[in-house]
Amino acid sequence: MTFAANFSLVLPEVILGASALVLLVWGAFQGKVTPLFTGAAVLALLGAAVAAVVGPHGHAFNGVYSADAAATYAKVAIYGFSAVAIVLGDRWLAVRGDQKFEFAILVILSALGMGVTASAGDLISLYIGVELQSLALYVLAAFRRDDAKSSEAGLKYFVLGALSSGLLLYGASLIYGFAGSTRFADIAAVAHDGHGVGLLFGLVFLLCGLAFKVSAAPFHMWTPDVYEGAPTPVVGFFAAAPKLAAMMMFARVLGDAFPDSVAQWRQILIITALASVFVGAFAGLAQNNLKRLWAYSSIANVGYALLGVATGGETGMHSMLLFMTLYMVDVTGFFACLQALSRDGKPMETIEDMAGLVKHRPGVAVAMTAFSLSALGMPPFSGFWAKFYVFGAAMGSGDVLLQWAAVLGLVGSVVAAFYYLRLIKTMWFDAPAGAVDKPQSIARAVGFVAAAFSFPVVMVALIWLDPAARAAAAAFGHA
Repeated sequence: MTFAANFSLVLPEVILGASALVLLVWGAFQGKVTPLFTGAAVLALLGAAVAAVVGPHGHAFNGVYSADAAATYAKVAIYGFSAVAIVLGDRWLAVRGDQKFEFAILVILSALGMGVTASAGDLISLYIGVELQSLALYVLAAFRRDDAKSSEAGLKYFVLGALSSGLLLYGASLIYGFAGSTRFADIAAVAHDGHGVGLLFGLVFLLCGLAFKVSAAPFHMWTPDVYEGAPTPVVGFFAAAPKLAAMMMFARVLGDAFPDSVAQWRQILIITALASVFVGAFAGLAQNNLKRLWAYSSIANVGYALLGVATGGETGMHSMLLFMTLYMVDVTGFFACLQALSRDGKPMETIEDMAGLVKHRPGVAVAMTAFSLSALGMPPFSGFWAKFYVFGAAMGSGDVLLQWAAVLGLVGSVVAAFYYLRLIKTMWFDAPAGAVDKPQSIARAVGFVAAAFSFPVVMVALIWLDPAARAAAAAFGHA
């Protein structure tokens, strides 16, 4: 392919990379954050999303980069939620006097890395994308460097993230050594001819590294501490866009590089998925801090998404993409509501802080109730439809092990219902813990929009989300 053809395929990444450089120089000379600066950062992400939608499909740089329907679907969601994270984070930091121009640039660089992983066509581009997004996320976790908890969160995330990168890279090197290539298409051809022990060992290490990135059990230990210590809008970002990017990594590696090795990797994913569901369900019961509680909730939800990946094929990937999209809306809305709430200038982050919230801030209480019911899987909220697609794909797979995994996943969902209902009971029936400060208008607006999407907008949105996710899922396996 010519340079111009390659350039047209990678245009979304070019837009983000160039925007990050321009914003870095702009911020350094300006010295402060203005609405124009924040607006430019948001426009860069939205422009990249538009470029991904209208751009051509194909393989660039000798198959290293894939621009297809799956990459487009993921990039639109990732860039859109990254733009929301910039808006929410800018206001939250401004209120606390920690507003810095680097925040928007770090989000853009992280989104750039996520976009690269979504389009990865070989192990090298996958690793580059993973590291680009991870390095930016480490800094975002410790963004409030004068806050001990934030610094601790960044350090823990960095140390354990480096370990996961090592596992991922070791697995990739083993796969390269036994397959003779880093390209997914070549690896798929070798795996199709025969599954050598070395190749499977490499796949296991690679899956362990990816499980760290997606915070799946038993590689979840960093998640609760990082969620508790990082700034609230950063946690909302962590729980949304990077999770979809990590699930795309699973889909790319398994769907493109090992499409004929389902029997070899399905058992690993099922065990990981069920471990995540039950760790998230039972460990969440003991949590009082809402950020830690939602960390365990995210671990459980990753388990549900992994069941979709374990199902494999177009149906499984379709269910995973839909699940992650609907989950991203709920978790972004919840953390937007959480960052909007404070009492006497102090963040409200525990379940006791939410006592009687409906009497002081009924709108926010209703929105958080909607998100809790959705995460619980209560029909007709979006979380119900997300689980409906995943469990439906597993039950319809014809694999007995997957069907039992779906049943056990449903049991885990029932266990987790306790802590969602406990939060709802505290907000609606407990005596008020005191007056609540006036909520931040932007955060409250994002929370209300997300709650409206959770129900009833989701009923209409699924009409176009479902075929879009199905078209994206059909792209896997064609590296």
